[in-house]
Amino acid sequence: MYQNSDSEQLEIEFFLPFGGHLKGDNRWVVLAHKIPWHEFESEYASQFSQSQGAPSLSFRIALGALIIKERMTLSDEETVEVIEESPYLQYFLGFKEFQQERPFHSSMMTHFRKRITSELLARLNDRIVQQYRETKDDSDRDFTGDGGTLIVDATCTPADVRFPTDISLLNEAREHCEKIIDTLWDNSEKTGVKPRTYRRNARKAYLNEARSKRSSAAKRRKAIRKQLNFIRRDLATIEALGMIDTLSSKQYRQLLVASEVYRQQFEMFKERKHSVADRIVSCSQPQVRPIVRGKAGKQTEFGAKISASVVDGFTYLDRISFDSYNESEDLPSQIEAYKKRYGVYPKKVLADQIYATRKNRKYCKERGIVLSGKPLGRPPKDGYSDEQKEEWRQNECERVPVEGKFGQLKRKYSLGRVMAKLAHTSEIVIRIAILVVNLAKIHCLQIFFYIQRLINRLFSFYGRLLFQ
Repeated sequence: MYQNSDSEQLEIEFFLPFGGHLKGDNRWVVLAHKIPWHEFESEYASQFSQSQGAPSLSFRIALGALIIKERMTLSDEETVEVIEESPYLQYFLGFKEFQQERPFHSSMMTHFRKRITSELLARLNDRIVQQYRETKDDSDRDFTGDGGTLIVDATCTPADVRFPTDISLLNEAREHCEKIIDTLWDNSEKTGVKPRTYRRNARKAYLNEARSKRSSAAKRRKAIRKQLNFIRRDLATIEALGMIDTLSSKQYRQLLVASEVYRQQFEMFKERKHSVADRIVSCSQPQVRPIVRGKAGKQTEFGAKISASVVDGFTYLDRISFDSYNESEDLPSQIEAYKKRYGVYPKKVLADQIYATRKNRKYCKERGIVLSGKPLGRPPKDGYSDEQKEEWRQNECERVPVEGKFGQLKRKYSLGRVMAKLAHTSEIVIRIAILVVNLAKIHCLQIFFYIQRLINRLFSFYGRLLFQ
């Protein structure tokens, strides 16, 4: 049952049992007034019953807890602990007074990530940036409204998976099949000897290959063949036992993943190849795919690939996919999203060379947009002029902020290793990180403009004294 209690919180009259009051310039107090909680409350509440069930937690608590976790780079358990200890964090979550007990169990963080949709976070991110642009002073405006600069790029957000090898994937799939056989046998009414799985021999064969410091291709192929035979036997045993409907949803999912891993690995083994369509690289996260990036020291990354755009220092997530794709295909949709947000097309688009395709160049030329990058074709015999080279160098310097945003998201926040396991929760973690980056940007800008106005007033005051 959903109960909305956010409207009952007073501005700053937060009751503290030990006396005192909250500072109005605290970052969490300021941040609490920058997020339009009530605009998205009804959409979140529509998932719950209005008359039945235990009282649920509000949208402000759900989203606020995820923001705290991402802003302070904490685990779910530590997030609940710091909320219990800090009155400022409890005020940020919308509580009317300080509570000396935990507001909710740490397991609720998982439910928060499942209940908040990606579309809601995307619209909330746009609304926060739009709200900031509408409320800041004219002297602080850095966007004139007649078109600006759009910076686009793509990156991979690595998932929390070990580096995949064929033998380790087969071993994990085999262990899942063995546990499923044990469960099915316990659920059945059959008597006698349980079907043999040869798990000790299979484990020994796996360790002989995994612990080998130097393994030849022939030895590795022999070890893979053994694991394939063990899994084939286990899958046949599961089919013979039946009663698959008695499995839990988790075990049924593991069975489907193990079957697909066996099919892919058997196809690669039989045809002597090392790639297959939609290849599974993790049994716990089957949605993860290998993303070939070609970076120094990291030829392949495993996680979601995202396309992002940066405008005036604010970041927007335009696309997220666990399958590899060519990011140049996203440029038209990113430009149209810019027009939808700002009302005009950008004057200039700064992008990597991969975006400078003929199709994208034609699209930008028809709309009067300057797309950065060298022209296609062979260079002229006399070479490029110094002005052209300086323009390209300047464009590359202006494109740097998008790389800085990716570095900030991966080093300061959690996108360096996304710990969520499901596809939906992983996407929520990524969108929350981008939302937090924009909130931090707004907070820093307000501090900067405040100091700037203070300095201007000081110079104006002392200037009048000198002239007097």
